[in-house]
Amino acid sequence: METDEKPRPVPAPQPQQHLPTALGLGGHDDSDEQAAAAAAAAIPSKHASADPTTDSDLETAVNKGATPAATAGDDGRKYLAGVQMWLIMSSLITASFLVLLDSAIVATAIPKITSQFHSLEDISWYGSAFQLASAAMQPLVGKIYTQFRLKHVYLAFFFIFELGSLICGVATSSTMLIVGRAVAGIGVAGVFAGALIIIGVAVRPEQRAFLTGICIGCAQLGVVIGPLIGGALTEKVSWRWCFYINLPLGAIVLGGTVFVTIADQTTIRPVRAVLPTLHRSLDLIGFLLLSPSAVMLLLALQWGGSIHAWSSATIIGLFCGSGVLFLVFVAWEWRKGPDALIPTPVVRNRIVVAACFVAMTVMGATFLTSYWMPVYFQTVRGETPLTSGVYMLPNILPSLVVGVLTGFLIGKVGYYLPFAVVGGALTSVATGLLSTLQPDSSTGHWVGFQVLLGVARGLVQQTSFIAIPHATTPALVPTAMSMSIFCQYMGGAVFLSLANVIFSSSLRSELPIEAPGVDPRLIIEAGAYAVRDVGIPADLLPGVLRAYCTSVNRVFYLSSAVSVLLFVTACCSGWVDTRKKSEAATDGDETSEEQSVSEKTQVKEGGV
Repeated sequence: METDEKPRPVPAPQPQQHLPTALGLGGHDDSDEQAAAAAAAAIPSKHASADPTTDSDLETAVNKGATPAATAGDDGRKYLAGVQMWLIMSSLITASFLVLLDSAIVATAIPKITSQFHSLEDISWYGSAFQLASAAMQPLVGKIYTQFRLKHVYLAFFFIFELGSLICGVATSSTMLIVGRAVAGIGVAGVFAGALIIIGVAVRPEQRAFLTGICIGCAQLGVVIGPLIGGALTEKVSWRWCFYINLPLGAIVLGGTVFVTIADQTTIRPVRAVLPTLHRSLDLIGFLLLSPSAVMLLLALQWGGSIHAWSSATIIGLFCGSGVLFLVFVAWEWRKGPDALIPTPVVRNRIVVAACFVAMTVMGATFLTSYWMPVYFQTVRGETPLTSGVYMLPNILPSLVVGVLTGFLIGKVGYYLPFAVVGGALTSVATGLLSTLQPDSSTGHWVGFQVLLGVARGLVQQTSFIAIPHATTPALVPTAMSMSIFCQYMGGAVFLSLANVIFSSSLRSELPIEAPGVDPRLIIEAGAYAVRDVGIPADLLPGVLRAYCTSVNRVFYLSSAVSVLLFVTACCSGWVDTRKKSEAATDGDETSEEQSVSEKTQVKEGGV
């Protein structure tokens, strides 16, 4: 965007300069400090104008008779407005719905998949590979969004998600399906985070809670409606269409994003200037330490007690390797300071840390119920995949309606903490009630329990993402948001792996008690959907189903424990009025002359 003002003298960019230092957040390059000092000398006073570049750009657009795609807020920053805002919101909501739909749509298809590939031992990998890839990639996503234009990064990650969906759709083996799920998970890491980052930095503060509520509500709708769609596609067409469905719907996302200009709120240097120092700017060493640590932890949880004994050298080695790498990662991050993969200002922010734990536990409780309720319906009660999906509908309407209503109410009253606390408490109650289900439980029980769970999820699911933009500076929002989503996906992966361990161990111990004479290995290898088709004597089948039900109930014990942790962390989320400019943002504007100067002279309103 052109401006009538003459550019102020700013020193030429130094070769080693990168975003955190340019924003006055730290760093160890003397040339950066000299550049900031020179820039400060070139501008007489930081109080002379709220944001001369931004104001001038807006005035130029108005003077030319144009309708600006963005409006200036009270803090001097530009925010999306009008048709462009609603167009990009439609795209973000659709994409968020798709990526979380993909995370849950396989739930009702899993029995068919395990029966076709004879892979019951891999049941949790269909979810864990997706979650682990997302979790491992997430911290790097935040850094990538600070180095390149928001829209370009967002579209690149969406393409990766579509590629992973294609691989899953054409999979010829369980291993190929797991690889496809991992590729899709990498894409999801950038798509879902990108949606929340764009809302967090490009939407006016007073609109964020409501729009975040809509986005999260529709995204969570994908989680709860996924089993229904997956059941219908699996029964009427093929489980492969659970993944093919993402390809045509992706065109809506592309159409709604390509034609919108998204203003970058922080310095975005040309790609040629970024690439030479990209490895340092992204902290690739930190990423290469954190990702293997997460992978080894998940492998230990996945293999322990099933493929290898918990006391085996393999499992102990994985736990030790994960712990050692994580300690090295912590030491490296401490050394890097503000330039780290997870900067120290983010780690030291109490509200951000609490939001991370809330996101982790919400996702854990959500995925435990979404993945294991279909096992209860299809195996224990003998329902079809489609009927199983219909039986999970009581989760959908309450979660969606309450989620959107909660975002609206938070925008009005200004405080998210009461909703988070009440939602956490109700989630604990609902998951505890689910653990009491029996093979002959009445319809009123499993419907009522799911309705309560849907209401609880709607109250709490978006509060962590509403809190973060109001708890930190715009420059740190991408990293803090990615940190929260990292914990979310890592929590989902770890808790799903723990659930598989609990279920398998329980089934092996319960079968000899409930159905003596039945080979536990035969039941496990048959797959959840084929339990009734392996020739079990009629007098022993009820015992097998009771063993299955008991094992599912023990998974819900884990979900209940996770929900209690959710309640505790929700209480620590901070009492913040989201209608006002955050104190963190205010502090970030005034704590140092260099930071103020950098933000006002180097911000580029990017996008194409």
